Amino acid sequence: MPEDLSEKLLTHYVEGMWVAPLATRTFPVVNPATEEEEGRIVLGGAADVDRAVDAAVRALPGFSAWPKADRLALLRRILAVSERRLSDLACAITRDMGAPATMSLGMQADVAVGHLQGIIAALEAQPEREELANGDILVREPVGVCALITPWNWPINQITLKVLPAIAAGCTSVLKPSEFTPLSSIVYMEILDDAGVPPGVVNMIQGDGAETGAALVAHPDVDMVSFTGSTRAGRLITKSAADGIKRVTLELGGKSPNLVFADCGDQLEERVRYAVRECFLNTGQSCDAPTRMLVEESVYPRVVEIATEAARATRLGDPAEEGDHLGPLVSDIQWGRVQGHIEAGIAEGARLTCGGPGKPEGFEEGYWCRPTVFADVRPGMSIEREEIFGPVLSILPFRDEAEAIRIANDTDYGLAAYVQTGDRDRAERLARALRAGAVHVNGAGMQYGSPFGGMRQSGNGREGGVHGLAEFQELKTLHIGGF
Repeated sequence: MPEDLSEKLLTHYVEGMWVAPLATRTFPVVNPATEEEEGRIVLGGAADVDRAVDAAVRALPGFSAWPKADRLALLRRILAVSERRLSDLACAITRDMGAPATMSLGMQADVAVGHLQGIIAALEAQPEREELANGDILVREPVGVCALITPWNWPINQITLKVLPAIAAGCTSVLKPSEFTPLSSIVYMEILDDAGVPPGVVNMIQGDGAETGAALVAHPDVDMVSFTGSTRAGRLITKSAADGIKRVTLELGGKSPNLVFADCGDQLEERVRYAVRECFLNTGQSCDAPTRMLVEESVYPRVVEIATEAARATRLGDPAEEGDHLGPLVSDIQWGRVQGHIEAGIAEGARLTCGGPGKPEGFEEGYWCRPTVFADVRPGMSIEREEIFGPVLSILPFRDEAEAIRIANDTDYGLAAYVQTGDRDRAERLARALRAGAVHVNGAGMQYGSPFGGMRQSGNGREGGVHGLAEFQELKTLHIGGF
């Protein structure tokens, strides 16, 4: 670990300075590929939260008055520094949570540039002042002081989707990244500092959810909470924020369906192999992963065979090395959770076709998980209902389009859905019928600048582009009489 990052693990970033914590609780920084402790962070307490929020409160009047042109210039400076430090971000992410080097650079770190370009374009296009058809005038103002709480699975993705629109809107903020991924958050604070973000505009405290996050959400001077994480934690945050009538945006869990139709024809094998790769991407630790594969009965046996072959061909490997292999799960806690789900699937009678419980041979050290496929899964099984957050795919048959829609929508979640079909009309019908914030057809992915978010227990609000920017803005209507 670089010496400067090692030293900064023991600090928080407040008012443009790396400061000693006021609390004393510590938490180990563990390399998930080896289980070796690489350092420790100090978990922020109530006094640390007070200090960081106070810095954001004091910075708000000056920064909220910055004209749009100045905020755009600041964002462009952040973009320039981000481009220079992409490899540093990627290395930190690999050390933090075990994402393989190629994926860390090309996907995990790349968001620092892509999402920022989307926010810059959104701010450039957004009018500062609009005259409505009725003659009234609409203006936008920053929400105020924002609490930003981010997860470990896509650490910089979620940090940039919160910090950058907050800056673009003229808000100040306090960021609490996951305690499992502190290194990448430190690098990102260095980027903001190098780009000239004014002191107090973005502050960061390391900490956990139970104490640090809870104190931040409940703080009376916080105007908005933007949270990404589990649905369980989202409920608690919503209840806590309600006392202060804070604005709350949530990006929570998912159990995304992937509907595979026989009309894929000659493309069937390609579509299924893509679906397995997408499910296992980031070692299955993505909230929008297509973990429920629903397959038309006539091709069901063949799809199970293809998916099983694809899973068996999935390689595991050292995260520090380049390649298309999978890395470990993030922690022993997450490894244990995934193992529990796999064992539950077996106990419930699903047919295990690949993988299973335990660590793969040759990967006894680290939090490694076997790429796993279950066939003959029935609606209502725990592996069909619950978010697993590991490389585990469940395959279910369906008779017709109506049954496919019914099974797909029979979930508490609504973050994403996937469709594989050779029929454009069917794709359009399904896109309207599936209850999800995003529908991906035939391998099409998310583009920077598009809104991301879910329905039902997958959360509320959107991140990215103009819609993500709007979450951090208040609308004010001016009713001006004649002079």
